[in-house]
Amino acid sequence: RPTQAVCIPAIHLHVTAATMQVSQKDFQKAQEQLKLLKKDPGNETKLKLYALFKQATEGPCNAPKPGMLDFVKKAKWDAWNSLGNLSQDNARQKYAELVSSLVSAESASQKKEASPEEGRHDGYETLIVTTKNNITKIMFNRPDRKNAINHQMYREIIKALEEAGKNDSTIAVITGNGDYYSSGNDLNNFANVQPGAMEKMAKDGAVLLKEFVGHFIDFPKPLIAVVNGPAIGICVTVLGLCDLVYASDRATFHSPFSQLGQSPEGCSSYLFPKIMGLAKASEMLLFNKKLTAAEACAQGLVTEVFPDSSFQKEVWARLEAYASLPKNSLAVSKQLLRSMEKEKLHAVNSRECEVLKERWLSDECVNAIVSFFQKKSKL
Repeated sequence: RPTQAVCIPAIHLHVTAATMQVSQKDFQKAQEQLKLLKKDPGNETKLKLYALFKQATEGPCNAPKPGMLDFVKKAKWDAWNSLGNLSQDNARQKYAELVSSLVSAESASQKKEASPEEGRHDGYETLIVTTKNNITKIMFNRPDRKNAINHQMYREIIKALEEAGKNDSTIAVITGNGDYYSSGNDLNNFANVQPGAMEKMAKDGAVLLKEFVGHFIDFPKPLIAVVNGPAIGICVTVLGLCDLVYASDRATFHSPFSQLGQSPEGCSSYLFPKIMGLAKASEMLLFNKKLTAAEACAQGLVTEVFPDSSFQKEVWARLEAYASLPKNSLAVSKQLLRSMEKEKLHAVNSRECEVLKERWLSDECVNAIVSFFQKKSKL
């Protein structure tokens, strides 16, 4: 029995000393981890951390109570004083546990942000397509190529518009990933075409373009363009087929068709004169004038321009409000606005594609594209 009486406290003392050592180590580690947090945990949590730190290092509150009007010091004093006679060991432990919970929460949040977006659609390589909060977002996703539209991307946009037209979303939004909205037609579509294959390339290209523009004409829901940066060519011309166009103030709008020996598409030869008047449309479509966002808005091509610093926040707040409106009412109203012009737009689209097919086969267009690549290679 005496032997047992001696052993028990010895074991107890050994365990207590180890616990104290681990607690102090965890406390110091927690202080370092706290400095690495990227997100502000909020005032309530910061007061808890302050109180536990003071309790762990100095013991129960021993400071005089601040005056009622010294709000910050009063809040700190109240938080520390509320811990009463909590031991310094327990305060260290609680401090470490609180910091650990903050680190875990931030890590989980970062993993969630890094993981695929909620509601992301599978089967796309050149786009990111998501449906969330009654909005289907179609995002051009070739930022390394300034979101230039190659043949695969044309087909994927057609597929995305078909899906968005049939799913439960209320509105669809088109935007770009990165600095550019889109630099338009990827001119590599014309590269490495053998002389004997030119006619087939032109024919297939015209068929694909006609189908692409046709999906914009027939899209049954409100379709909104969120132009986050410079826009060129085909992605500018189809803006006339969108119901709203919101632009960052750093966006520009350029359709350099004659510069490349080509001609207008996207129904712009019909819609742009209606939207901005013949003279202004001619400046853009014939003489390659690049518009600023403010100019495009003044001429009616853009609905509203936002400062780039607040562009995403302001626009998406507005879009979420639109998406909460009755879905069928919006769709029916859009059809009333657009139905009278549909037949005309399809006829314009067919004619534009026929003319473009001829332009692509012309020496003038081929020489202009060759010149473009030569200039590009010298840069």
